[in-house]
Amino acid sequence: MDLEETREKRPPVTPMMIEEEAALRNGSRGLPPGSWAEAAGPRPRTTERHIAVHKRLVLGFAVSILALLAVTMIAVLLSVRFEECSAAADGPPRGSGNGSLPGAARQPSGAGQPPGRPEQEEENEARGGEVAEEEEEEEWQRRRELPPWTRPRLPQHLRPLHYNLMLSAFMENFTFSGEVNVQLEVLNASRYIVLHAHRMHIEAVRVAEDKLAGGVRVDRSFFYPQTQVFVVVLNRSLEVQKSYNLKIIYNALIENELLGFFRSSYVLHGERRFLGVTQFSPTHARKAFPCFDEPIYKATFKISIRHQATYLSLSNMPVETSVFEEDGWVTDHFSQTPLMSTYYLAWAVCNFTYRETVTKSGVVVRLYARPDAIRRGSGDYALNITRRLIEFYEDYFKVPYSLPKLDLLAVPKHPYAAMENWGLSVFVEQRILLDPSISSISYLLDVTMVIVHELCHQWFGDLVTPVWWEDVWLKEGFAHYFEFVGTDYLYPGWNMEKQRFLTDVLHEVMLLDGLASSHPVSQEVQQATDIDRVFDWIAYKKDYLTIHKYGNAARNDLWNTLSKALKRVGKSVNIQQVMDQWTLQMGYPVITILGNETTDNVIVISQERFVYDIDAKPKDPALGDSSYLWQIPLTIAVGNTSHISSEAIIWVSNKSEHHKIPALEEASWLLGNINQTGYFRVNYDIRNWRLLINQLTRNHEVISVSNRAGLIDDAFNLARAGYLPQNIPLEIIRYLSEEKDFLPWHAASRALYPLDKLLDRAENYNVFNEYILRQVASMYLKLGWPMNNLNKSLVQASYQHEELRREVIMLACSFGNKHCHQQAATLISDWISSNRNRIPLNVRDIVYCTGVSLMDEDVWEFIWMKFHSITAVSEKKILLEALTCSDDRNLLNRLLNLSLNSEVVLDQDAIDVIIHVARNPHGRDLAWKFFREKWKILNARYGEALFMNSKLISGVTEFLNTEEELRELKNFIKSYEGGAAVSFSRAVETVEANVRWKKLYKEELFQWLRKSLTH
Repeated sequence: MDLEETREKRPPVTPMMIEEEAALRNGSRGLPPGSWAEAAGPRPRTTERHIAVHKRLVLGFAVSILALLAVTMIAVLLSVRFEECSAAADGPPRGSGNGSLPGAARQPSGAGQPPGRPEQEEENEARGGEVAEEEEEEEWQRRRELPPWTRPRLPQHLRPLHYNLMLSAFMENFTFSGEVNVQLEVLNASRYIVLHAHRMHIEAVRVAEDKLAGGVRVDRSFFYPQTQVFVVVLNRSLEVQKSYNLKIIYNALIENELLGFFRSSYVLHGERRFLGVTQFSPTHARKAFPCFDEPIYKATFKISIRHQATYLSLSNMPVETSVFEEDGWVTDHFSQTPLMSTYYLAWAVCNFTYRETVTKSGVVVRLYARPDAIRRGSGDYALNITRRLIEFYEDYFKVPYSLPKLDLLAVPKHPYAAMENWGLSVFVEQRILLDPSISSISYLLDVTMVIVHELCHQWFGDLVTPVWWEDVWLKEGFAHYFEFVGTDYLYPGWNMEKQRFLTDVLHEVMLLDGLASSHPVSQEVQQATDIDRVFDWIAYKKDYLTIHKYGNAARNDLWNTLSKALKRVGKSVNIQQVMDQWTLQMGYPVITILGNETTDNVIVISQERFVYDIDAKPKDPALGDSSYLWQIPLTIAVGNTSHISSEAIIWVSNKSEHHKIPALEEASWLLGNINQTGYFRVNYDIRNWRLLINQLTRNHEVISVSNRAGLIDDAFNLARAGYLPQNIPLEIIRYLSEEKDFLPWHAASRALYPLDKLLDRAENYNVFNEYILRQVASMYLKLGWPMNNLNKSLVQASYQHEELRREVIMLACSFGNKHCHQQAATLISDWISSNRNRIPLNVRDIVYCTGVSLMDEDVWEFIWMKFHSITAVSEKKILLEALTCSDDRNLLNRLLNLSLNSEVVLDQDAIDVIIHVARNPHGRDLAWKFFREKWKILNARYGEALFMNSKLISGVTEFLNTEEELRELKNFIKSYEGGAAVSFSRAVETVEANVRWKKLYKEELFQWLRKSLTH
């Protein structure tokens, strides 16, 4: 379908108007952004027309209008008086002025500046709230019960049915006012209304019964900041099975941060423009309006947004009507949503333009972005694949997309790659905008998979939502798996599901899950600060979606669905019993297969929990590693020099078991976990490892591509944890000179990365460096460099071949291949002298990084200048990352300090700058010192966005590996202020494991390397 560029214009009256990563491997060896970057952390998602609305929505809307009219008439006739109660403030100051929605809070005074209140007034209000809170707590103490507002979960005596939310956004001074009317159903009698509200000023509270009884007097109200709730105390109890309306008028700031309703900006034609956008997941809707901010409290929402006519507003649903005012303001009234959780609600106020397309089933898809990005066509790729993917998933899941439209919003600043708000998905620009003329295949893949992931959430998460955050993997895990399925649909030849899922997901998450401080897939969540750390991974499909449509689900609902599916095909399996061991226990097992020297054809299979540091204390001291036990479906095959048998399955349920294996001859080898379908590692006796190494050297194709990648990953990680001699993984990769498939090379590159970082400051590092170069050299010569492809299609050659070539060039330049360095320097010099960039797209990041690390300061300044002048986000990203590759410590320090200037480096990019400098051996200590000195600033900026804070802490500390650095880390943790205790605990364990490895195994490794290089 043709794409139409459109500037959002609203006629005076219309009936309805339609809305990381490449972590740069830094240092003198010039490894660029790519798969190495994130090797140690999970990668932590309508044209104007009348929309045909589902009959039930039309009926519901009509009923709600009639009910509203009836209530209004009765209220007028009976002269119902609503009791207003001024509440304590725990957030921004009160506004004043006029020009608000009818009955809503007023526009704050002082254009361009947030309004202010006298400090004395704020202190008095806070004091009043504390007195009310103390009085209430004393009453509950007399009852010997905890007050409901002190508990981590909301009390369950009320259920919200519908929200009517009216907002006024004042973009000139970054404030907003709101009026929310919540229809409540009473499940248990109570005189308390407890709901979430945080960092806002509440002006008035009213409670009325929807029927003839009239208003309910508000006795008092107060904030309870510890649980981020607002408490309304009534003079009588609300009656069971009756419905009430809670009305709250409030105002708050459009914050300059990354959560709640926050602001961002961009520059167009030299003018800085601002926009406001929301990020409510997991617990930040409460910053934008008072609400029941837990996923189980699904309700319908009717949103109205008032803004200046120079802006447009977007929300989850299409605009029904727009009402224009004479003073240049407009109010957009959006259609009512289906039942949904608060954290998927979204809105934005911006002056973007858009392009659109329509699916076969009539879903209108729009992509909104900066006008210059839309004009260049930077959103066209994302828009087209979104249309195709909606059509694909509707057919795949046999469940139609549930809303009339889907808007994709590209914003300059966002805490995550994307957020899958129902009907309004928000993406950071780097994860959705793509300029085909200057984007690499790896960047295209990154953009594709983020979009596919977020679209999966329109079914997994939006349509079916977890009951509580302990089962957040029900949405995140399955969406993560299906992003590979969706990408396979778009690019069948890329073989994403069967291959890249192994290296980019399975191997990656096993790194994190191998720590003693890991957590189960399903874990208990008590308070808001726990929630950001529980997002994990797994997979499911259609029946589940149909049964729980528009509802909530927990893990046992999934197990029951799978058990029923098995029963239909004649198999009776208690899925819950098996899976609880995998979801409720942390970590994963390592299976060890040993030959039995006394009995022919019998092997001993044992299991234990895999951990990188056996000295690390378990998270739960009462639960030692020896008590972990899994039911493990171990697939196993027997092979020899020319053949491998069909696989058999053995269920391993005990710590140690004996099993008879037919046809196990003297020269035969065993291979476990065929094609890596199981979530565990496999170790063997040394004899079997030798046989496998010999097989790879003689005829590696007897073993499947997936298992070759798996053997490499298992061997390196087993050696790092001390289960295997250090030379075994290095002997395995000797066969790579004959390996023509991308996946084993990719696995080797990712596995070598942490080992390289443990050694890159060692005196004998050149020995390791030389060994790796020998393994890479012949394949580097065979593949060569790509040709300039500026005028060719983005996916011009075989994906696997081009990615293999990129991986080998990256390793060659990283470890100092002279020809690779010379080629990179030549390409950079040609660009500088001609001011024409002829560097092949798929290796630009490698060349930029290598050039910056090898060449003088003038090259750094040239890249810095290009970073400022270019507008294409894909190019801007790799230019910024290249700056961190310098060997010059003064330049690295300069860049670190510049990273905190939001006008120069976007907030989410500053984290990457600091992390990339930390991965540069010349900058690791600089980044570590910078992190400690600027912690208060960094924690203030990212502290509530726990995912970002965790990423920063991990990235800066993960390759510290000396006793002195470990002491510095522990001393810093003792003195720091702020949260992130879990992230720091994990950091300590990681650094302790690094120190332990160096102490126990570094010399063993270097001795073997020296001996190997002399033969």
